[in-house]
Amino acid sequence: MSVSSAPAKPSVLFVCVHNAGRSQMAAGWLRHLGGDAVEVRSAGSAPKDSVNPSAVQAMAEVGIDISAQTPKILTTEAVQDSDVVITMGCGDACPIFPGKRYLDWQLEDPAGKGVEAVRPIRDEIRGHVERLLAELLPERAATTA
Repeated sequence: MSVSSAPAKPSVLFVCVHNAGRSQMAAGWLRHLGGDAVEVRSAGSAPKDSVNPSAVQAMAEVGIDISAQTPKILTTEAVQDSDVVITMGCGDACPIFPGKRYLDWQLEDPAGKGVEAVRPIRDEIRGHVERLLAELLPERAATTA
């Protein structure tokens, strides 16, 4: 087994209370834009039974299918296994571990909203994810600019 000087694949955990809207859209964007260069997780402290249909529809409009995703419970292991933990403006209680990078993206909650109201949230999330990717994978950003 050879030792590479390249950094390990960064891992990102998106957290919101229900893991049904914002965090699922963010994970969808990161999978879509980052490909296999980034490990993507999402979870919630009180996950719903299914992903918000308006979030699924809004993402489908931009060619990203999150319909097969299921909300997951936030675990200590998921936080420990992630390099970057991003909460979605919901005041979530997230375990804090030294050496992790924590960000909080203040985003409107799409719960109970129609697709028209979810589109701007989707687009705002894309901007956040694009900036995050530029930080995590600067060599990739330089080749696509």
